[in-house]
This record gives sequence, C-alpha cells and structure tokens, in this order.
Amino acid sequence: MGRGRVQLKRIENKINRQVTFSKRRSGLLKKAHEISVLCDAEVALIVFSTKGKLSEFSTDSCMERILERYDRYSTAERQLVATDTISQGSWTLEHAKLKARIEVLQRNQKHYMGEDLDTLSLKELQNLESQLDSALKNLRSRKNQIMFESISQLQKRDKVLQEQNNQLSKKVKNKEKELAELSTPEQQNQECSSSVLPKPLQPLDITSDMQQQGRGNVGDIEDTSLQQNQSSPTMPAWMLSHMNS
Repeated sequence: MGRGRVQLKRIENKINRQVTFSKRRSGLLKKAHEISVLCDAEVALIVFSTKGKLSEFSTDSCMERILERYDRYSTAERQLVATDTISQGSWTLEHAKLKARIEVLQRNQKHYMGEDLDTLSLKELQNLESQLDSALKNLRSRKNQIMFESISQLQKRDKVLQEQNNQLSKKVKNKEKELAELSTPEQQNQECSSSVLPKPLQPLDITSDMQQQGRGNVGDIEDTSLQQNQSSPTMPAWMLSHMNS
C-alpha cells in the first residue's frame, strides 16, 4: 500500500512528535542548502524546538549579515506602508476638498443662470446682482474694444484700397495717352493715302441699255404704226395686215 496523505494537525504523542520534528528539520535544512547552491540565493533558517533548542542554517555562515539586511528591508517596507497610508489619507482629504469646490462652482453657475434662487437671502441676491453688473460692464467694454479694433482695421484696409485704385487709374490714363500718341500718325497716313488714290470705276451695264433701247424702238414702231393707221383710214385691210406682219 502506498503512503497516504498526512493530515496537518498537532501530533499528540510526544515521541512521535519528536521523531517527526527531527526528520522534518533535517529535510528542511537539506532543502535550504540545496536552494542556496542551485539558485545562488542567500538563505537563513532559524528553528526552535519545543524545548527551546536552536537549529539554524545560513549561506556561507553569514547569519548576522542576512539578519541586518532583513531588518533594513523590513524597516523600509514599514516606512513605505506608513507613507502610503499618510499619502492615501492626504489624497482622500484633497478629493473631499475638490469635490466640495466643484459643488460650490456648480451652485454658483446655476445662480448666474438665474436658477435655484429660492434658497438665497436678500444679501446674497444683492451680492449676486453686483457681480452680474460688474460682469456686464466688463463684457460691454470688451465688446466695444473689439468693435473699435475691427473698425480701425477696416479703415486701414479702405485707405490701402483707395491708394491702389488711384495708382491703377493713373496707370490707365498713362496707357490711354500713350495709345493716343501712337495712333495719331497712323490715322494721318491713312487719310493722306485715301485722298491720293482715285475712285474706283463703276461697271457698265450694256445689256440693260440694249434692252431699254430695244423696248424703246418697239414702242416707237408701235406708235408709228398706230399713227399711220389713224392717219390713213382709207387704207385697205390687206395692206394693214401686211404692215402689221
């Protein structure tokens, strides 16, 4: 049968308790030596038996140095814990102060907005009114200052634009004058050339003249024939027909 799990409780039998103490102490000392060698650790082990017998182990026989180091570290740890406690208390107090300050500021903001005024007394209302009046004066003064600054800037800009406009108008006038001076000799040369050149000849419309002359001859012939017919009423019909044809 395998070894069962030992129940951790005080051994009532003194003999068994002494035997167990001796075995476990030897094993504990062995483990302390092993961990100091394997892991290069500084180990100090102190064991007192029920009869007050001391059993100890330390690496390289430096029990005093290890104890001093332990005392130094434990003292620093206690101081750190105390400092943390004090700082935690101070932070708690600071948090409470800041919370109360925020509540006051929020209440004042509501009062400035005209809210929650029922709880204020007459003196507090008068104080609030004076604060609002001073705030309005400051706002109006700042507003007027900004308006004056903007007006002065606009005036300066207007002056600059006027100067630029004057310069541009001067440039335009000079340019027009130069163009007029350059265009005057050219116009004179054009007028002289137009006076020297002869007028163009008009084309003759021969066909229209001939048509008009032909129409005139036919009309004359018809008129003469009519006159002849009227002047000689006694002329025979066959002669008239022959003349017409």
